[in-house]
Amino acid sequence: MKRTTVYILLAVILLSACGQSAPAASEPATPDPLEIEGTATIELTSSAFVQGEPIPAKYTCSGEDISPPLAWGEPPAGTQSFALIMDDPDAPGGTWDHWVFFNISPSIRSLPEAFPDGDTFPDGSLGGKNSWGNTGYGGPCPPGGTHRYFFKLYALDEMLAINAGASKGELEKAMVGHILAYAELMGTFSK
Repeated sequence: MKRTTVYILLAVILLSACGQSAPAASEPATPDPLEIEGTATIELTSSAFVQGEPIPAKYTCSGEDISPPLAWGEPPAGTQSFALIMDDPDAPGGTWDHWVFFNISPSIRSLPEAFPDGDTFPDGSLGGKNSWGNTGYGGPCPPGGTHRYFFKLYALDEMLAINAGASKGELEKAMVGHILAYAELMGTFSK
């Protein structure tokens, strides 16, 4: 093949590649499925630890492995249920889900320490599956180093039409378009 032909082919390839558009640098690679940006916020607290501080060992696999007490503020008008997710984005294999809980009554403003595990509860709330494949709380248990644990509470405009034992992914999919307010509490733990 002549050198001129090679240059022409390279020019055609480069020009056609330039015509393809890539996502702008400011666009996320995958959009946030929950679209919480701009959503109203409510306060989520625990009497066991404060934002950004260590979670006491009592609430981890190094202790009693019971859930910490949680409390939250008044949600917006129209709230029909709450959903709660606790996860660890620092897990070596990707985000590890520690607690998935949803269809919590809109009249509830707190969960006590050592909230029981289970699929269904008298108020109609439902337990989802964590990354261990269990319903209920599974405390921090990092293999090493310091990990961050996010408790995320969502005020929703409906009771969700998903079953007990739903995964975090199924819960997030069901919540799309129904989030009225959001709260987050982050604690750390290291073994």
